[in-house]
Amino acid sequence: MSHWGFSKLEKPLSFEFYRAWIEAGAHGDMTYLQEHLPLKENPQNFWPKAKSALVFAVAYAPFPEKHKKVPLPSLRRAQYSQGEDYHFWFKSELQKIQDELASQFKDAHFLSLTDSSPVLERDLAARAGLGWFGKNTCLIHPKKGSLFLIGEIYTDLEFQEQLQALPDFCGTCTKCIDICPTQALEKPRYLNAEKCISYWTIESRKIPPPEIRAKFGDWFFGCDLCQTTCPWNQKVFQKQLNTELILSDFSRPELCGDLKFILTSSGKQLQRTFKNTALLRAGPFGLRRNALILVGNRQLKELEPEVQAYLQDSKLRELAEWTLRSIQS
Repeated sequence: MSHWGFSKLEKPLSFEFYRAWIEAGAHGDMTYLQEHLPLKENPQNFWPKAKSALVFAVAYAPFPEKHKKVPLPSLRRAQYSQGEDYHFWFKSELQKIQDELASQFKDAHFLSLTDSSPVLERDLAARAGLGWFGKNTCLIHPKKGSLFLIGEIYTDLEFQEQLQALPDFCGTCTKCIDICPTQALEKPRYLNAEKCISYWTIESRKIPPPEIRAKFGDWFFGCDLCQTTCPWNQKVFQKQLNTELILSDFSRPELCGDLKFILTSSGKQLQRTFKNTALLRAGPFGLRRNALILVGNRQLKELEPEVQAYLQDSKLRELAEWTLRSIQS
């Protein structure tokens, strides 16, 4: 683990801000976020025994070598997705800690959770002293940066003290807001999901509007720009982070080969290829959608026949037409 802390389980400090964000529709089509509101407002609605939480952070940059698995490596993706889906291995690590705690505290109860559970985890982590809310909406620690995952272990144990939250060290910096290609960060700590590259390439099951597609650049899955440009991450990782708003340096033949594989593979082939990786979250439809956008943005004329095949696809026809116009312009 990178760092950890603990906190009482009470109504999240940022809950009203979060509710207003949901009511404004800034969460896009992620309807489960709205459905989870009562569970996030009161943790006991989710687990009645809950009184406290141990909160853990684990770094994903560099990605843990033992979980590293990068199929189709030419595709530019968010750093957290460089290997096995963290929902598997991080939950397993938390379970080991939970088992050890259960052996030490025989009468206590524990429940390990990742972000797939209805928890306002950044709020909880901030209260546990793991970082402050950055203007990019991520949790930032002055010595760890923000490239870490957050997980929790709920318990019915009660802690006598409360850790001090870290002060906000963002200052007047607006680099994360300025670098966003789609202006998804509409103001400090306010991200409009319907403008976010990560939302469109991972969470959404729709086609992004034309005015946003071209701004994706060469991002195939997710986007790290608002984090990698952060001075605190630059301080921690120094020259390891690339914030260039240019097309990746991968060889054209390699990129064409990887994208052709996605565009010509069956759904079952894609599921086998990306099994247990974060990229499978997009599903076969999302992977093909992302590939068509990347072909258009990179103007990969070599893949015109593969794109033309999607002119017969009822869901992807309009996007295929856009891609053909892009590569022929």
